[in-house]
Amino acid sequence: MASLIDTINNPQDLKKLRPDQLPALCDEIRTYITACCSRNPGHLGASLGTVELTVALHYVYDAPHDKIIWDVGHQAYTHKILTGRRQAFLKNRCYKGLSGFPRMDESPYDAFGTGHSSTSISAALGYATAAALRGSSEKAVAVIGDGSMTAGLAYEGLNNAGASDTDLLIVLNDNKMAIDPSVGGLHNSLLKLTTSSRYNRLKLKTWKALGTSSIRDGIQRLVKAGKRLFVKNSTLFQPLGIRYFGPVDGHDVIHLVNTFKRIRNLKGPRLLHVHTIKGKGFFPAENDQATWHAPGLFDVETGNRVSECTPDSGKKIKFQEVFGHTLLELARSNPDIVGITPAMPSGCSLNIMMKEMPERCFDVGIAEQHAVTFSAGLAASGLLPYCNIYSTFMQRAYDSVIHDVAIQGLKVVFCLDRGGLVGEDGATHQGAFDLAYFNCIPDMYVAAPMDEVELRNMMYSAQDKRYKTTSIRYPRGTGAGMKDWRQPFRYIEPGKARLLNEGTHIALLSLGSAGIMGAEAVAKVVEKGISVQHYDMRFLKPADEEVLDYVSRNFAKVVTLEDGCLIGGLHSTVSAYMAGRSHAISKVTGLGIPDRFIRHGSLQQLYKECGYDVQSIAQALEDLVR
Repeated sequence: MASLIDTINNPQDLKKLRPDQLPALCDEIRTYITACCSRNPGHLGASLGTVELTVALHYVYDAPHDKIIWDVGHQAYTHKILTGRRQAFLKNRCYKGLSGFPRMDESPYDAFGTGHSSTSISAALGYATAAALRGSSEKAVAVIGDGSMTAGLAYEGLNNAGASDTDLLIVLNDNKMAIDPSVGGLHNSLLKLTTSSRYNRLKLKTWKALGTSSIRDGIQRLVKAGKRLFVKNSTLFQPLGIRYFGPVDGHDVIHLVNTFKRIRNLKGPRLLHVHTIKGKGFFPAENDQATWHAPGLFDVETGNRVSECTPDSGKKIKFQEVFGHTLLELARSNPDIVGITPAMPSGCSLNIMMKEMPERCFDVGIAEQHAVTFSAGLAASGLLPYCNIYSTFMQRAYDSVIHDVAIQGLKVVFCLDRGGLVGEDGATHQGAFDLAYFNCIPDMYVAAPMDEVELRNMMYSAQDKRYKTTSIRYPRGTGAGMKDWRQPFRYIEPGKARLLNEGTHIALLSLGSAGIMGAEAVAKVVEKGISVQHYDMRFLKPADEEVLDYVSRNFAKVVTLEDGCLIGGLHSTVSAYMAGRSHAISKVTGLGIPDRFIRHGSLQQLYKECGYDVQSIAQALEDLVR
């Protein structure tokens, strides 16, 4: 018997199936996603949890005419498979293959590009409003997870939607099973009643007949009170003007189809609350949801992750782990230190300190702006916050850094994880801009360690009163591979570079972990007789003007190297310095992220594309000298 999944090339093919065939299709999709992700890593758990929900949405709604907008995009793998990308999904997140997230330029079914959380409601409201203005029949659906509902943008969208009569459906994908009571027969009966077309026609006729009478108002208050008695979550959405339905079982695809059919033609903003299980159908992913959010390579049969199958006692330590262990060390000796993260305690390794000092660590949920202003309040009270936010997510809190921290002269140590290119997550997650966007803020230090020891020492030094508000940025993953990284702390003077290699032909000024590749390239060209003076600048701001002055007087050719955008970063800083010095003899060549958004691929592929992998750096040095 042919597989059902092989017959589905678009949502129109899906609609040809009988409802009783949908559970079998869901099983096939779940197996396919698991098999693909085992060989080609991706965000597994969230997408396993939304198989039935996605099938039901596409079975009832008419995409791409109707707009289905996925929040973040971790949960959209089934969506990609059903919309003509089943074969291409084998290369999901691969270089020049499918993006791991919805992209408008990838498919007409991707109504809105997503990567950061909590944007779906606002975007869907925009679509719904435009449809109303044009008199179009298209529907707009936002699918948002319970985690994404912690961000302020989601509530801004809800507030705006509730103040209108816009035809908008919000699907709240809730995969935390303990939040609400289990779905029961009584609740399902209430759901069928409130979504029934006959019920809603009768309600509308009755409301029109009653007009604005006190009887109507009394009945409405009684109905709302009755719903609150059974559905406590309605008290969150009803006051905003959004009709609440649910919760429903997100893994009963036939029931979901019937529910969407009932709710599709209702008017005004409404929310359907759906319970799902993250990792559904694959026991390891259900049993350890945090690890299996993005597990890497794994064996489908055994459930063993490849990293667990081949332990290596000599493996390189990650910058994230160095941060976590170092912060705990510092906190043991400095009672003023506190740690803050927006929903990334394990990703950034703040969980290391959390285990020993939970009262001094704060996971504020997906709320970067709040994390920054909360840190500002802690700093104003005399504490020393180490606020860890991924570089790309810090963009969302930029106003708070300026307005609430920098202008007020409050000392917060921002530890920016995932600085620079991050690989397969693509353009929405590349940490390309933090060096540039912090460089222009007055009274702020911008630092980037080249290796593990430098990260430790920068975190240690940032406590000192000579440091102002400081950003310490470092990349995802491993560094130089130092086994002896737990060295005694050493103070680093703000704005002080270090000389890595002496030379006479050309100067290389590197910033951050890109200097590791720079050092390898220098070693290559030295073997060919090219003499390179290599500095690890350490700080973008304040820059080491003593080094810049020396270089400007003694080197006609200078190369800057950074894992960040060239505009506004080290290249811009060094070029501006040289241009302002009449004695400068230097011509400055910049290696870093060019002025475009960098898509997904392995780090080595992306470094090469951007022209600053080891070979490209070495070639640039050779070309300039010869």
